[in-house]
Amino acid sequence: MRRSLALFLLLGSCAPSGGEAGREAQEETLAQEPVVGADKEFFASARGCSACHDGMVDEAGADVSIASFWRSTMMGNASRDPYWQAGVQAELLDHPAYAEVIEDKCATCHMPMARFTAVANGRQGRVAEVMRDPDHEAYAIAVDGVSCTLCHQIEDAGLGESTSYSGGFVIDQERPLGERLIYGPYPVDETKVAIMKAASRFVPTESRHVREAALCATCHTLFTPYMDASGEIAGEFQEQVPYLEWLHSDYRSTHSCQDCHMPKAEGAVLVSTVGGEARAPFAKHVFVGGNAYLLGMLIAFREELDVQAAGEELEATVDRTREQLEKRTASLSFHDVSLSDSQLVAEVAIRSQAGHKLPSAFPARRAWLHLWVADGDGSVVFESGAWDSTGAIVGNDNDLDPRRYEPHYVEIDRPEEVQIYESIMQTSEGEVTTALLRGSAYIKDNRLLPAGFDKATASPDIMVQGVATNDADFAAGGDNLRYVVDVGVAPRPFTLNVELLYQSVGYRWAQNLRRHEAPEIARFQGYYAATPNRPLVLAGDTATAGG
Repeated sequence: MRRSLALFLLLGSCAPSGGEAGREAQEETLAQEPVVGADKEFFASARGCSACHDGMVDEAGADVSIASFWRSTMMGNASRDPYWQAGVQAELLDHPAYAEVIEDKCATCHMPMARFTAVANGRQGRVAEVMRDPDHEAYAIAVDGVSCTLCHQIEDAGLGESTSYSGGFVIDQERPLGERLIYGPYPVDETKVAIMKAASRFVPTESRHVREAALCATCHTLFTPYMDASGEIAGEFQEQVPYLEWLHSDYRSTHSCQDCHMPKAEGAVLVSTVGGEARAPFAKHVFVGGNAYLLGMLIAFREELDVQAAGEELEATVDRTREQLEKRTASLSFHDVSLSDSQLVAEVAIRSQAGHKLPSAFPARRAWLHLWVADGDGSVVFESGAWDSTGAIVGNDNDLDPRRYEPHYVEIDRPEEVQIYESIMQTSEGEVTTALLRGSAYIKDNRLLPAGFDKATASPDIMVQGVATNDADFAAGGDNLRYVVDVGVAPRPFTLNVELLYQSVGYRWAQNLRRHEAPEIARFQGYYAATPNRPLVLAGDTATAGG
């Protein structure tokens, strides 16, 4: 009990803020669904919102419907995510004494409406029992993931402060349904307020805070406790902090999270099917991110995972994700390619276009350079960073051996050396790990830095770790890397190709889940085997030498 309480306090109870109030008598209104049993009610299903906020087009005639965009995103499927569910089970099996607290914490941002409702009614959030049982009273609201009446009810209280991180958002508990405020970026006249209140039991209210990056930071700035080998809590670990990375970059004054992940529609948009004034700017609810691989699983196993989005909606979200990654994430070019006798030298310049580290968020993500040189006959005489059918990177120490990891390089002259931009966790005993609650620090963090990021002044939560700390070419906005290749007497000319590749689930992270047996883990492993973990190409370039 003592240790469970300590863990709960370290995690942050994230108990919903606000006072008590009597429960509003439940009414059946337009497109409104009841939520959890006889509990106090705070949320509505997104299905209710879609009745008036779908079928929308911008001035160019493009579909910008809120519901159809949202339900095919990872946010809309946050609780259905099979990799997340498998990861939760692995942590539960690693730390069974903390099972209730782990489930409650993991539910805070992946199934937040069900978890908030549970805590407000004196219980803790649950993951396994809810997601395994479609007849569970909390299932309907749990599978809505990060939904409309969650984000739009977050109060402008403490946003951007440390108390709001790790799911510490504030949602009012005092107002009953019928009086609850739902925040949007536009003023609403009294007629439309009355219509929406009658249809949804929520009162539309203007507040600019829904456009601020600090709103996103409540779940995308996550600190977790870590445990030592004896199972005792030894400290706190920055699992993912893209908001803090953004704050330490030039983007803090030019782009919010929403600017890139909810791009603007073309011109004004009529935001409701009941009419009203066309609004601009309108942020499309595409929530485009970097997880095309998991979206592919949602498509392939849509029925099994109870995904509500149509296949074509999911495909469109995959296309948007790939376009974001392949066209607006990074650039890559050769500099100073030269050939002297048998020595080929090439410098590669990588430039990040992201407003945070690249890759950012959950540490399973990685990007790396794949370079190969072909001689005049087309034969490959050198290759670094190839990948195989399992999703492993050829030559990567960590993929070959879970106890090791690939260092950061200033120069590469052997094919088994690979430049991988990643964060590698270590335990408090200094062992490499992918077990989240054993991760005490990053032994390596050479993820590409955003423009304006100062390595020297970065706080411990976002600082560069490992060899890259002292690499003068690894700095704000990108990295320069030198390749030195002995081409021997191979026929000239030589063609050099380089790609910056990316995976949202690294091979070692998937493989290490095999240490346990659970239905969710077995299911994910089956999905992983059936869904090739092909990396996406973020950028590339070609050069010649010796022509």
